[in-house]
Amino acid sequence: MASSDLEKKAKEAFIDDHFELAVDLYSQAIALSPSNAELFADRAQANIKLRNFTEAVADANKAIELDPSMAKAYLRKGSACIKLEEYETAKTALEAGASLAPTESRFAGLIKECDERIAEEAAELPKQLDDKASTGVVTPNNLSSVAGVPAQGTSTMVSSAKLKYRHEYYQKPEEVVVTIFAKGIPANSIVVDFGEQILSVTIELPGEEPYHFQPRLFGKIIPAKCRYDVMSTKIEIRLAKADTIHWTSLEFKRDIGVVQKANVSSGNQKPTYPSSKPKRVDWDKLEAQVKKEEKDEKLDGDAALNKFFRDIYRDADEDTRRAMSKSFVESNGTVLSTNWKEVGSKKVEGSPPDGMEMKKWEY
Repeated sequence: MASSDLEKKAKEAFIDDHFELAVDLYSQAIALSPSNAELFADRAQANIKLRNFTEAVADANKAIELDPSMAKAYLRKGSACIKLEEYETAKTALEAGASLAPTESRFAGLIKECDERIAEEAAELPKQLDDKASTGVVTPNNLSSVAGVPAQGTSTMVSSAKLKYRHEYYQKPEEVVVTIFAKGIPANSIVVDFGEQILSVTIELPGEEPYHFQPRLFGKIIPAKCRYDVMSTKIEIRLAKADTIHWTSLEFKRDIGVVQKANVSSGNQKPTYPSSKPKRVDWDKLEAQVKKEEKDEKLDGDAALNKFFRDIYRDADEDTRRAMSKSFVESNGTVLSTNWKEVGSKKVEGSPPDGMEMKKWEY
């Protein structure tokens, strides 16, 4: 399939809120046309919808590199950087985009938001120092405490170093992303190590107690595939799951059992599509599943069908997603396969239900 055809399908998927499918289709198009800036800019927008903000920034940067005059690429970058709390970077990108598209009102609104956030951050540090100093007169004995380091001989201690930096996480079927919110930390002051089921983060700054974050993780990881990025406001750590299970917490707890793998159905869990090789869609079974979706979540026909496919696609691994996307697109929606080895090397022919005939896509 041509790059332009994949791009059209990606746009249709995006309009239908199938953002993961859109990203996959854009990726296939980019593989065929790696110098097309539009593809990178549009994939950035789909990644923003999926809250993949780091990937969105990377896509926007590539679009800008290929076409420095593309205003929407700067808009994408600015929007993603705001979500990453990279307000200075966002403002720079947005100002560049505004100079290219002065009539686009979204630039002005986002630049104003950046200015407000930057002002808040500038006011934050003096306020923190005032709060620490408000408990008494600053003397040589408590100067170090005001600066953030407990002074010897004082009974009032600053909060534990372990609580100094806030962290949070979210996950995908194949990875867990941990974010530690630490502003202005030099990369050479941070040490991150990965074990089979251990994450170890150490931050050492001159004159301060070391910060240690060493949780035993909920599930096992693949250390060689894990990585981290140090940004101006945070540290983003990507943990590659050893098994495609859903983590109910970041840290291991004995009273929490291991859940089923994301692509295995059991009990009330929604089943993945049963195809192991290209074949005609079992419309009777699919209709029954759609009716169940409608009953459980009060969705109507197309909405229930779309959700059913989204659930399958969301929990699948990369090869399964590629197989689903390729088979569905090439067969004009009549074949849905999860076996990449079977469909990856050849074109998937359409196979309509009995009593119906194929009709090619009209462009």
